[in-house]
Formats: sequence, C-alpha cells, structure tokens
Amino acid sequence: MPIDGEGRIMSGRIEWNSSLRDQFTWHWDHLLRERLSGLTDDEYFWEPVPAPFTTIAWRLGHVIVGVLAMRNASHFGREPVDYFTFDYAATADGALAQLDEELARWLAGVEALGEDGLARPCGEAEGPFAEDPMSQLVLHIHRELIHHLSEVCLLRDLYLHSRGDAAGSGGGGGA
Repeated sequence: MPIDGEGRIMSGRIEWNSSLRDQFTWHWDHLLRERLSGLTDDEYFWEPVPAPFTTIAWRLGHVIVGVLAMRNASHFGREPVDYFTFDYAATADGALAQLDEELARWLAGVEALGEDGLARPCGEAEGPFAEDPMSQLVLHIHRELIHHLSEVCLLRDLYLHSRGDAAGSGGGGGA
C-alpha cells in the first residue's frame, strides 16, 4: 500500500479530510505562527497610514471573528457571535490567544466532519453558498486565513523596517 508524506497508509483513495487540514496547518506550522509570536501591543495597534488602511488589530479581529468564530458557531457548536457581540482582545497577546483558540476549534471541527461530512451541504448559515459542500467552505476559510495572516506578517515587516530596527523584537526576517 502506498504511504503519503505524513506516513498515513493510503487505501487507494485520497484522505481529503486530512489533506484539507494539512493545506492550512503546513502554512501555520512552518510560516505563520512563529512569525506572529512576540507581537507587541505597539505593532498590534500601529497605524502605518491614515484610514481606511487597517491595523493588525483589525485584521486579526476579522480573522478571529468573521473567518473563524462565526463559522465555528454556525458549524461546530460554538456559542453564537458576530462582529458586534465579540469581546475583542485589548492586547496583542490576548488576540493571539483568541486566534489560537478559534483556530483549534475550527481544525477540530473540520476533523470531526470526517470524509462524509465534507460532502454535505454547508447549510443556510452560508447564504447563497448553502448548497455547496463543506469541503468548499474549508478551502475558502483556509484561503482567507493564509491571505489575511500573511498580510499581518507583512505589516509586522513594515512596522519593523519603518522604525529602522531590523533587529527588533519579533516578526522580522523573511518567510
């Protein structure tokens, strides 16, 4: 029997659930989470230019609430939440803890879907995409996470280099 890159024995069919989770967790484990470590409150609230350009705090809030928490509530048993009722973190450390918590809940929920759950429709919580399979939602959420968290990393680089402190705390360096 063939063995995949993670050491799982394949039984002649692709294990889509683990492949979809691996799509994001590889980026998280190898490129994103370490780059978020050490985020300071100054970086978190830094405004590089006037509005409507968003801060790291805004981008993390969007990921935590709109991308993860609301989907966790719709699909994986989290208490209902929206942009207006969420208790946003007042610090960078608090936001990263919220991100870790919501991401863990999301990945556990996706895993719990199993192979069959990926084929079921998303349901009315996804509006015009209600009939799309859960696998499409998982792919979409992972694209959103990679996209927005990469923006956060870019803002950290901009913050670091705009201050002339290329050896400063956290975030710096390349991908």
